[in-house]
Amino acid sequence: MILLICFAFLAGVVTILSPCILPVLPIILSSTIGGKETGKARPIGVVIGFVMSFTFFTLFLSILVKISGISSDVLRTISVFVIAGLGISLVIPRFQQIIEELFSKLSRLLPRGNVQPGFGPGLLIGLSLGLLWTPCVGPILASVISLAISGTVTLDAFIITFAYSLGTAIPMFLIMIGGRTMLRKIPWLLTNTARIQKAFGILMIVTAVGIFYNADRALQTYILTLFPQYGIGLTKFEDNKSVQMELKKVIQSKDMNKLNLGKPLQQKGLLAPEIIPGGEWFNTKPLTLAELKGKVVMVDFWTYTCINCQRTLPFVKEWWRKYQDKGLVIIGVHAPEFEFEKDKNNLAQAIKDFKLTYPIVQDNDFSTWRAYDNHYWPAKYIIDRDGYIRHTHFGEGEYDKTEEVIQELLKETGVSTLSPPHNPTTKTYGRTPETYLGYGRIDHFSSPEQIRQDVSNFYTSSTSLPENTFSLNGKWTIMEDYALPEKGSELTFNFDAKEVYLVMKIAGKPAQISVYIDDKIQNFGEDNINGMVTVNSDRLYKLILLQTPGKHILHLEFKDANAQLFAFTFG
Repeated sequence: MILLICFAFLAGVVTILSPCILPVLPIILSSTIGGKETGKARPIGVVIGFVMSFTFFTLFLSILVKISGISSDVLRTISVFVIAGLGISLVIPRFQQIIEELFSKLSRLLPRGNVQPGFGPGLLIGLSLGLLWTPCVGPILASVISLAISGTVTLDAFIITFAYSLGTAIPMFLIMIGGRTMLRKIPWLLTNTARIQKAFGILMIVTAVGIFYNADRALQTYILTLFPQYGIGLTKFEDNKSVQMELKKVIQSKDMNKLNLGKPLQQKGLLAPEIIPGGEWFNTKPLTLAELKGKVVMVDFWTYTCINCQRTLPFVKEWWRKYQDKGLVIIGVHAPEFEFEKDKNNLAQAIKDFKLTYPIVQDNDFSTWRAYDNHYWPAKYIIDRDGYIRHTHFGEGEYDKTEEVIQELLKETGVSTLSPPHNPTTKTYGRTPETYLGYGRIDHFSSPEQIRQDVSNFYTSSTSLPENTFSLNGKWTIMEDYALPEKGSELTFNFDAKEVYLVMKIAGKPAQISVYIDDKIQNFGEDNINGMVTVNSDRLYKLILLQTPGKHILHLEFKDANAQLFAFTFG
């Protein structure tokens, strides 16, 4: 437990470096403003209010909403108006004086009335900030949030959340104190304090309006799109065996037994972790498992460029069509394998292309993925009316068995007259393994040259290409996640399969790629038009569809430098 507290505190400290802090940074900076008589009172008030508010609302917001019936959006709106009001007080001195007098009168109700000027407004800012801020959660906080949303709050969860919020508050405090010091020691700032105060007031008002219209989330998404590596790795120090073992002690009850997973239906499995909030939702308003009690829920982890996931979608769509009116809820949790899959517009287009109408949520930071301790695409967790995981399936296949489980759990809710499942049988023929082209996970590479990372380099084809390997020819830039060919470059792959797929992303203008099988233009896949593939969006492309599976040589010729190649998969 001590280990978790220490790691939670450190996770809070490093949060100041994450993109999640950017939307509320103007509010923190504005809290440096105050008269000489306020001293450190306002920053201290902000810190205390933040720690109290963030700890309380993280653990008890779901319970509070359930008991009171007040939407969390209402509480968020109240906080926005508080921030805007305090911003107005910085712009209009008379309004600021009224607020200070109000808090001065309130302070007299406390013992000895020894609260310093500025503490009250600071406390109010902190209380609002704790409700408005959505952190970039790592495994530790994600586990605590999943407990809180399900209504299970323990002393351990309280201590861990408090440690996290305290760790976050310390850098906030240092920023505010540093800002106050600069205002007092730099002559130009000192002589223009009044103007700076009004500027910060306007900044607070603009920030409040932005948060009200969800511009804070749009800003965060824009920053991550502009700088995709920003913040990556900040929570990786939490991913170690010692932390994971301690987390399991916190989030699992003593009567939970992993051996129950996949066993007969009369046995209860694990209590299903909640869907961690923060991701963009599609086809629905945000959902929680707590509000879906009484229904059967399938949580389906997928990513839109994964061919294995794509092959399961027709079955998932059919189950949704057949059983949504009988009490089945399907939640697709989109956990992206590649960076471009995090773009909500790309995902929205994929949802449209696949004609998916059931609820889907983005899990870009893998919070829900980690809460479920998941390791696979696709992965299905079927949850009964009481919130327990009663069946899991990883990968493709066993569609009749999965549907039988859905039917049995629906019968437990009172549904009857269900027809026996008759799902079509499927088979995959690919013997060549999934092959990544970025140096971070590259394998089966047969060109004689050593890979040079992140720079353009000339590669040559292998004179003898072994089975299930590929080689490059011409100038290529091998990045961590993808390979970028220059105009005239080539790729050759010795594969054993019936179908060939390639995940690609456009790098500027649409790209043109000539596709050959055994030195001939033939066996066209869905995206292969008479031997030419046009890359015009970020997705998986179907290059080859053979009549029968077998060993063949794939040859690609690149007409330009506009395609980023991520991974081959085979079927």
